[in-house]
Amino acid sequence: MIFWFSQTSIAYKIGSFRIKENQLVQIGNHILKNNLVVAPMAGVTDRPFRQLCKKMGAGLAVSEMVTSNSLLYGSEKTKRRANHEGEVNPISVQIAGADPKMMAEAAKHNVDNGAQIIDINMGCPAKKICNVMAGSALLKDEPLVSQILKAVVSAVDVPVTLKIRTGWDKQNRNAITIAKMAEDIGIQALAMHGRTRACAYMGEAEYDTIAAVKQAINIPLIANGDITTPEKAKYVLDYTGADAVMIGRAAQGRPWIFREIDHYLKTGEHLLAPTVDEIHTVMLEHLHDLYDFYGDLTGMRMARKHISWYTKGLAGSAQFRHTMNTLQTIELQLQAINDFFAELKAKNDRLVYIDNDADGAESNASEALAA
Repeated sequence: MIFWFSQTSIAYKIGSFRIKENQLVQIGNHILKNNLVVAPMAGVTDRPFRQLCKKMGAGLAVSEMVTSNSLLYGSEKTKRRANHEGEVNPISVQIAGADPKMMAEAAKHNVDNGAQIIDINMGCPAKKICNVMAGSALLKDEPLVSQILKAVVSAVDVPVTLKIRTGWDKQNRNAITIAKMAEDIGIQALAMHGRTRACAYMGEAEYDTIAAVKQAINIPLIANGDITTPEKAKYVLDYTGADAVMIGRAAQGRPWIFREIDHYLKTGEHLLAPTVDEIHTVMLEHLHDLYDFYGDLTGMRMARKHISWYTKGLAGSAQFRHTMNTLQTIELQLQAINDFFAELKAKNDRLVYIDNDADGAESNASEALAA
């Protein structure tokens, strides 16, 4: 597989805002339409969500991680995660595990089922992943990292990418070593979260290590961590020199963040807030995709957390979310949504978020229940 990366830009200024045009990120033979990537998130980046984010402006969406344990290939969960029917290219599938041979087999299995890019998870901080020495726990064992990367790259004829963190803990940041190793072995793009495994998602992401890694490698680098606004995306790109940014939690309930960032990077200007009617339609289409994908009962339950994310911060949403988690049929779920958005539109044609959402702990409890 021949890999090349091209970044050609014409820079000019609007006031003090510096704009870059014609930036191309290429992974293998896949040229991304922009430099905005959806982060893989367990229980979130299923096919309906990936499709929605691509529709709303993302250039690439990475699947939630798929196990490398072949004994689970026949499980409903694993089969759903390997379902890419109708998905917009390129299709990137993340695999997780700690055994080189099993990871190689998992890569081949997913390519046979439609994956066009294989992403290796060495960034997940979850205990249940790290306890089996997978995810970011692998960063403690550099020889094993090398074995896994070589096995996967050799096993498939599609580009292989890697997701890592800055290191195991703040005293052991080995991202530069891992990044150079990955490039030498044939990894064709690297995504990097600006926290260590020990940090999980606590504190603020740091970007100095990402900037240092960018200076050490020639493959595309995708920066991840705390990118929640168009301004933050531009700041991270400028500060680190990264080729792209990866958005995770900020896209939950606001998938239009990708078009907002894309527009801001191109123009230095903000889009108007979406109309209530548009997001009502987007939300309903997303929910119907979930019902079709998971079936009525599971789809309805999966929809709850997305409904909570969509409405968080909107006036009157605390009580709405509390009620939503008590509804037991799709019909009641949809009717409640229609009523809520009708009330929103009566007050304003566009979405208006309240800075100090009064629901606080109640919102978090609702989301935990929904998940």
